[in-house]
Amino acid sequence: MIQRIQSLYLLISAILGVVCLSMPLGYFCTAQGERISDLYNLWLKINETETHEFTWALFALLTGISALTFLNIFLFRRRALQMRVAVLCMILLLGYYAFFGVLLYIAHGNGYVFTPHVTAAFPAVCIILNYLAFRGILKDELLIKSLDRLR
Repeated sequence: MIQRIQSLYLLISAILGVVCLSMPLGYFCTAQGERISDLYNLWLKINETETHEFTWALFALLTGISALTFLNIFLFRRRALQMRVAVLCMILLLGYYAFFGVLLYIAHGNGYVFTPHVTAAFPAVCIILNYLAFRGILKDELLIKSLDRLR
């Protein structure tokens, strides 16, 4: 199960998703460069005591994707389902970035500038890793089908 390279891709993707959940995505500044708040997947931290929880959808989406990616590792006996789940995770990650872009567009309309951290790119890396896992699963499926033809 874990010996397959696509299982490693899926495991790394799940780990990156969990790491992205716990770290800030970036921070907002005014046009003059004054730092206003930090953006996390679950909340917007204004100062040490005040938070706004309007980004809970990012958290829920990334939590579900990370769990689905981790559970996808154990579907190695059902390769067709495993490929579908990998594609579903990639589509959901694109939806994550679409919602993230909407949040940034709204903040930009209010005159704030967003500066991303490295963790904002982790879901993009997860998309790439899910794609590589999909290709590995497809290669295994084609190998099994070619061996069935020889019997």
